[in-house]
Amino acid sequence: MDGITPQAGTDHVTITRHDKGVVLVRMNRFDKKNALTGAMYDTMRGVIENASAEGTRAVVFAGGPGVFTSGNDIADFMQRSAGGASAGSPAGDFIRALATVDVPMIAAVDGLAIGVGTTMLLHMDLAYASPSAMFRMPFVDLGLVPEAASSLLLPRLAGMKKATEYLMLAESFGAKEAAEMGLVNAVVSSEEIEAKALAVATKLASKPPIALAHSRRLMRKGSEEIRARMEEEGALFAELLKGDEAKQAFMAFMTRK
Repeated sequence: MDGITPQAGTDHVTITRHDKGVVLVRMNRFDKKNALTGAMYDTMRGVIENASAEGTRAVVFAGGPGVFTSGNDIADFMQRSAGGASAGSPAGDFIRALATVDVPMIAAVDGLAIGVGTTMLLHMDLAYASPSAMFRMPFVDLGLVPEAASSLLLPRLAGMKKATEYLMLAESFGAKEAAEMGLVNAVVSSEEIEAKALAVATKLASKPPIALAHSRRLMRKGSEEIRARMEEEGALFAELLKGDEAKQAFMAFMTRK
């Protein structure tokens, strides 16, 4: 296992290369429950966008024991909020990259997966959750709208009624429910989940690359609709972010902290 030279701004994201061109991307801002900053988004986006040029065949996203990610770092996000999730924002650019890159992506979710920690799984090729995984998408509670085309993909995956629970009521759900709806492939123990994700990533990376790429592309036909929904969500997200509802919700969140 050889370490990849870190890119700029990777203090809270470690990138490790494994055999067969598998790259492990670990969010490691554990003291802040892996709350994501703009620099962290940019680093993760760089890995998947530059995958082909760097010989990467599969990417595994992981956090640490008890936390995948708690979502956006609110203070950092508020400082960057002029563009919201629109083009040019680190969060928005990362989200769009998830739907457009060619490299297979796998997630190993242990513990909290809030906001983008849940919605990014809709774009993973494979995902695994530990028994302690807890998912939540509190966008409406923050005076915002869903992101990452979750308003399109989640009703398709879970059905409209359950999607309403998750996106409008912002109800939490656990690993068992995530597996039942197909958001994750299986529930794996915390001790084994990362090894499982790396093993399936290695298996994918070992397959004939041209056939694998074509198969993945065929399975993702209709991505134009997904990108269009992302843009619609992003425009509304940016508009609402400037309004009083979101400002009050964000201030209330910061006060509770």
